Amino acid sequence: MTGENVIGAVAKRILVVEDNDLNRKLFCDVLKASGFLVEPCADGELALAAARAFGPDLVIMDIQLPNISGMDLIAQMKRDAGLSAVPVLAVTAYAGKGDEEKIRDAGAEAYLSKPVSIGPFMRAARGLLGV
Repeated sequence: MTGENVIGAVAKRILVVEDNDLNRKLFCDVLKASGFLVEPCADGELALAAARAFGPDLVIMDIQLPNISGMDLIAQMKRDAGLSAVPVLAVTAYAGKGDEEKIRDAGAEAYLSKPVSIGPFMRAARGLLGV
């Protein structure tokens, strides 16, 4: 474990909600390589249960998920007493005019449009985690 991502001996926990296999693997691999504990979630409909079970310090949320919108999931998280304080980094390929504002209004603390570059992705994740 690297010291920069560890408080005491506990690594920060990140839930990655992303239905695209390649994106999910990339996000998880990069975060794990930086010393974070990572839980992948491919199904948005399972994301809230996964978040409650995993107890993340950060959620990385794809906005375009099958069957449920990432914006709806963020709003649901923010209404959940156990998850409301967990910061959310929203990532989406759908980056139209006004989308960032809508995503932030749903409760996301930060936003990146795809394709995501690793440098800005890691800076955003670390910034939200305060590491």
